[in-house]
Amino acid sequence: MRILSKKALKELVLYSPQHIARLEKAGLFPKRVQLGSNRVGWVEQEVLDWLEERLNNRE
Repeated sequence: MRILSKKALKELVLYSPQHIARLEKAGLFPKRVQLGSNRVGWVEQEVLDWLEERLNNRE
């Protein structure tokens, strides 16, 4: 399992951190993992699955 940093997530998803936070709050994006008091990350496979779902839903 690989954990993505905010920087790696931004490069992969191309959304701003603020937009990602809004999507998370709405339940439309994989939840972050609290790694420490000041560090968060995202499970890479969950983000890749989320991206694949978007690709499969395009016309």
